Amino acid sequence: SKATVSVLNCITSQPLFTMAARPEVSVFSAAGQAAGKAALPQVFLAPIRPDVVRTVHRDMAKNRRQAQGVARRAGHQATAESWGTGRAVARIPRAGGGGTHRSGQGAYGNQCRGGHMFSPLKVFRKWHRRINRDQRRYATVSAVAASAVPALVMARGHKVDEVSELPLVVDGIDKFSKTKEAVKALAALDAEEDCQRVAATEAFRQGKGKMRNRRYTNRRGPLVVFADADGVKAFKNVPGIDTCNVDALNLLQLAPGGHVGRFVVWTKAAFEKLPAIFGGFDEKSAAKKGYNLPRPTVTISDVQRVLGSAEVKKACRDRVRSAQRFRKATNPFASKKAMNRLNPNAKVQKGQAKVKKA
Repeated sequence: SKATVSVLNCITSQPLFTMAARPEVSVFSAAGQAAGKAALPQVFLAPIRPDVVRTVHRDMAKNRRQAQGVARRAGHQATAESWGTGRAVARIPRAGGGGTHRSGQGAYGNQCRGGHMFSPLKVFRKWHRRINRDQRRYATVSAVAASAVPALVMARGHKVDEVSELPLVVDGIDKFSKTKEAVKALAALDAEEDCQRVAATEAFRQGKGKMRNRRYTNRRGPLVVFADADGVKAFKNVPGIDTCNVDALNLLQLAPGGHVGRFVVWTKAAFEKLPAIFGGFDEKSAAKKGYNLPRPTVTISDVQRVLGSAEVKKACRDRVRSAQRFRKATNPFASKKAMNRLNPNAKVQKGQAKVKKA
């Protein structure tokens, strides 16, 4: 009804961010100690859209592919010609000659030994995909927002049970130049367990990739985001650690496989640059011309809570309870239950009829 629609509009037009219980997040030192507070950027309050992330990730992953195809004459090196009809054999082209097993064998067809493949792969296939810019940005902010939800991070497989807080903001790790310093900091921040999980899952790749410089496979560990190139070298050789610049956040790293919830470690400088990069719901981005964060469609995503609210119940009429019940019509000659209901003596009569018949 119109009243219900108006109530729903009132509920969904409440001021945003009433659910933001944490206007600030803790900043930790490299030793794992609390070192202050930082304002939570509004990008972490953006709507999380796994469907958009999956679609954009699928197309974005295709843009690294190189064109490949089979040779133009592959499968057609043989000199073959069909025997035509009337010889009780298939009309597939057959190799000519004599005195060898090859003579008379089928050639060229995809069902033949040494023939071409079905629908030969061409280099002019559409290998890459163009992705709408706003969709790319929507997917990126969704992946960033999901990295601050512990349930999604744990569901992705990351070991963050002992991590003090998400998002994890650390000050001082961008000054590291040695790998042992990075390992020590990860242990102090309780992020070392996730790196150990990655190291334990290393396995030989199946297939020919072993011969193509990608011999091993493993899972993904923490992603360390820096504001500049300082400190990147220290984390380069830690198993499972990926690094990226906050000015070039990559969806393929934020949501590997198209699954949101990557465990992200932010440097304090990178964390403080997020408002300027993505802006807010009302403030324009300083880095992206005319860009605002996407607003949530509804502020209360719990539909059961909305439908069960006092406002909706007040606008809806009460359920009509019918005092009269109607029984479904049933053929008494096909249903014993219906016959007994109409004629309580039917069972006795049926028994008497059997006795008389006997």
